[in-house]
Amino acid sequence: MHAPYARRAFLGLVAATASVLAAGAFAQSAKEIRIAHVYSKTGPLEAYGKQTQTGLMMGLEYATGGTMTVAGKKIAVIEKDDQGKPDVGKSLLAAAYGDDKADIAVGPTSSGVALAMLPVAEEYKKILLVEPAVADSITGEKWNKYIFRTGRNSSQDAISNAVALDKEGTVIATLAQDYAFGRDGVAAFKQALKKAKLVHEEYLPTNTTDFTAGAQRLIDALKDKPGRKVIFIIWAGAGNPFKIADLDLKRHGIEIATGGNILPAMAAYKNFPGMEGATYYYFGIPKNPVNEWLVANHYKKFQTPPDFFTAGGMSAGIAIVEALKKTNGDTNTTKLIKTMEGMRFQTPKGEMTFRPEDHQAMQSMYHFKIKVDPAFPWGVPELVREIKPEEMQVPIRNKR
Repeated sequence: MHAPYARRAFLGLVAATASVLAAGAFAQSAKEIRIAHVYSKTGPLEAYGKQTQTGLMMGLEYATGGTMTVAGKKIAVIEKDDQGKPDVGKSLLAAAYGDDKADIAVGPTSSGVALAMLPVAEEYKKILLVEPAVADSITGEKWNKYIFRTGRNSSQDAISNAVALDKEGTVIATLAQDYAFGRDGVAAFKQALKKAKLVHEEYLPTNTTDFTAGAQRLIDALKDKPGRKVIFIIWAGAGNPFKIADLDLKRHGIEIATGGNILPAMAAYKNFPGMEGATYYYFGIPKNPVNEWLVANHYKKFQTPPDFFTAGGMSAGIAIVEALKKTNGDTNTTKLIKTMEGMRFQTPKGEMTFRPEDHQAMQSMYHFKIKVDPAFPWGVPELVREIKPEEMQVPIRNKR
C-alpha cells in the first residue's frame, strides 16, 4: 500500500473509531436517569428541605436495593437550592429541565415556590413530583397533568385534624400563617367540620415572633362560649405559636390543638400532655417493613430517628423507582403519567395511591394524643387511631 493511501486509511479508521466512541458516550448518557431535586437547602424552611433530601436518597437506595440503578440505568440526582424564593425556584426548575436535561423533578419545600414552579413543568412537559409543599391549590386550581404529589395536601391535614376534633359542643378558633399553606389549610379544615363550630380565624405574618395581639383576639373570640374551646394551630417554619399558652388559656378553659411537626418543633408539645391532633408521620407510629427499614437505617447513619419530612422524601424516591420499574426505565413523560395514575406503592406510611383525577397521593393520617416521656426531648404523639384514606373524603379541587 502506498504511503498516502495508508495514511488515508488510518485517518478513516481514527474517524470511525471516534464516531463509535462518541456514540458510546451518548449511549452511556442515555443509560442515566436524571432526577432534579429543587428544595430549600437554605432559607426559612431549611430544616424541612434537609430532611426531604435525606429521605429522597434513602428512598432511592431502598427501592433499588442499594444499586441506585433501574432497568440497567444509573440514577443521577441533581440538587438545586431555591432558598424558599418563588422566582429562584422557577428559574432553577427551567434550568434543570432545559440545561441539565432532568427527566423528572422533585420538590420544592415551600408552597409559594411550588405554585411558581407548576407552569414550568407544563412548559417543558416533564413531571414535577411535589414533596413536601402542602397547599391545596398545587393539586387544585393551579394543577396541570405533569404534577404529582406524594406529600400530603392541606385538605388531608385539615380533614384528619377535623376528624380528631369534630365533636358536638366544641367551638374552635384557628391560628395560621398568612400565605397559601395557612389559608388553604384553614379553608379545608372549615369545610371538613360537621359538628364543631368555627368562630374565628386569625392569620399572622410568617415571620411573627410576638403572638400577643393575635392571641388576645383568639381568647376574646372563645372565652365566653359554652362547651369545649379549642385553638387549632396551622404553622410551619420559624416562630413559636405555642407561646400563646403563656397568656393563661387555662383560665378561660381553652385548649390548644395542632397537627404533627418535626421533632425539634414538637419539644413545645411537651407542655401540653393530652393535646390531640392528627399527624402525617411520626417514626414510632406506622408498623410496616418500609418504615422499619427507614428507622433502623436512619439510626445507623445519623444516630437519630427519621423525622416528618424524611418519610415524605423516602416516599417520593420509592414512587419514582416504582414507576420506572413499570416502564422498564423509559422516562417518556406520557408513558410515566399513564403508569403513575392510579399507581399503588409502599411507603414508610404504608400504601399510597396516586389518585388519577389530580395525582394526589391518597394516604393514611394518624390521630394522636401527646404523652410526656422523659426519654424523649419532645412530646410523644401516641396513636389514638389510623385515619384511612377512604375515611377522609378529600375533595378533588382541580376542575379537571
